[in-house]
This record gives sequence, C-alpha cells and structure tokens, in this order.
Amino acid sequence: MKSIWFFVGILLLVLGVLILGAGIVGMMSGELPPTVLANLHPRVWWGGIMTIAGILFLVFNRKPRA
Repeated sequence: MKSIWFFVGILLLVLGVLILGAGIVGMMSGELPPTVLANLHPRVWWGGIMTIAGILFLVFNRKPRA
C-alpha cells in the first residue's frame, strides 16, 4: 500500500512542472500580465520549488528493499 505522501509528491511534481513550463513560456514570449512584481517571475520560482519538493517527497518516501 502506498503512503499518502507518495501521492502528494506526484501531485507536487506534476503541478510544479506545469507551472514551471508556463512560467518559462511566459517569460520567453514577454506576455506577462502587468503586475507590480512581474519582473521577479514568480511562476518560474514556484514551479521550480514545487518540482523540487515533489522530487524530494518521492525520493524520501521510498521504502528500503530488504
């Protein structure tokens, strides 16, 4: 039986990759909405953070094989 943290890791990984991809495409096309801190590219940062968190959840959730 899989732990709930395995599924949380998959969810974070998938959503992080999607948000990161959208942020990179938006940054390359230059079509960012006019917000105050748009020059900091929050979609790229949060997408990267969520992707790394998802990978960490998946790596540390594995059970050792005995």
